[in-house]
Amino acid sequence: MKQGIKRIGIFKENLRISFRAIRSNRVRAILTICIIAIGIMALVGILTAIDAIKSSLTSQFTMMGANSFTITSRGMNIQIGDNKTRTKNFSRISFREAEEFKSRFTEPAWVSISFNASGLSTVKYGSEKTNPNVSLMGVDENNLTVAGYEIEKGRNFSTDEIQLTRHYVIIGADIVRDLFPSNLDPLGKEITVAGMKLTVTGVLKSKGSGITNPDRVCFMPITTARQYFSRPNLSFSITVMPINPVNLDVMTGEAEAIFRIIRNLNPRDESDFNINKSDNIVKMLLSSLKYVTLAATI
Repeated sequence: MKQGIKRIGIFKENLRISFRAIRSNRVRAILTICIIAIGIMALVGILTAIDAIKSSLTSQFTMMGANSFTITSRGMNIQIGDNKTRTKNFSRISFREAEEFKSRFTEPAWVSISFNASGLSTVKYGSEKTNPNVSLMGVDENNLTVAGYEIEKGRNFSTDEIQLTRHYVIIGADIVRDLFPSNLDPLGKEITVAGMKLTVTGVLKSKGSGITNPDRVCFMPITTARQYFSRPNLSFSITVMPINPVNLDVMTGEAEAIFRIIRNLNPRDESDFNINKSDNIVKMLLSSLKYVTLAATI
């Protein structure tokens, strides 16, 4: 009992000393409290921002089709010594190979072929024009689905229009805002994209901000884009998105086997192309954010 009373007395005495010290050094005490408060607020702000980035990344890749994978080219490997494996083909994926894969892949999935025609395009209509930072893509009829885009006005390209190399274009929401500020309907209008005259057949719904600006894009038929934007070592990307929920690893394995046959690789050859699953990209980016979180809390 006496020890308890003694401890209470010591505690009260410590409080008196603390308050006396604060009263005698008010400015220092206030500054210390403010510094601690600002530090806590900054830490909370950083952690909140990181959570927002994680949420944005997840939502962006969900819209792109998290249950999808893309076949892309890979750099050529050179083997020296007794290793008998070889990489036979050049890294680029030709249009013929991409088309053959699309026709031979019979799993229930959307298969899309695309390539980046220009990443620094200027789009013009009348006296209005955009900054030279518009991405121009050559795409097929399945690209909007696998890329997570929706048509707000107009329509997508038809298979016949792609085969007939029509001079059509589907434009993003930012392009509409820049070129048609007076709520003028862009459908049917002839615009100039990277020096080419194209007729607008569709307008995309806004996807908002992302890693890159998904609203600052123009899509044109891939056959037309090949005619005007062909270049040495041009490589095409193949994106596959299952129509129904499936085991993506199984479908990825099937796709790899088919493309190895198309590339004439024998069983001992290493695959000379990459297959990237969209959820792997998300995991990689989120893993990198862990280091940012760790640095913020130190």
